[in-house]
Amino acid sequence: MKEVPLVAKDYFMVIKDVLDQLQHAQHPVAKALHKCDHCKVLVLAFKKGMALKDHTAHQPTKLVVINGNVVYTEGGKEVTLHQYDEIDIPVEAEHAVKALEDSLCLLTQG
Repeated sequence: MKEVPLVAKDYFMVIKDVLDQLQHAQHPVAKALHKCDHCKVLVLAFKKGMALKDHTAHQPTKLVVINGNVVYTEGGKEVTLHQYDEIDIPVEAEHAVKALEDSLCLLTQG
């Protein structure tokens, strides 16, 4: 059997930790999966109905749905994102995300 690299094991532990925290959370749970000088990758977990209210991103950002379904809202337009869908979030654009079901997402910034 092939050994899982240490870095991948760390990533799995971060995701597991986020999902564990979500069980008792009242709001979406986010945790950094990777950070460097010019970029950051976050894991975002939602229970059905949870939302990130209107906010802005201060650098180029991409939202990727790993599992579940979310609605991305920007400028009065709504886009439903399903598993493996992604959307680019413009810098300084006010937007929101709401989970239609339990969902796990990755957010890449930078």
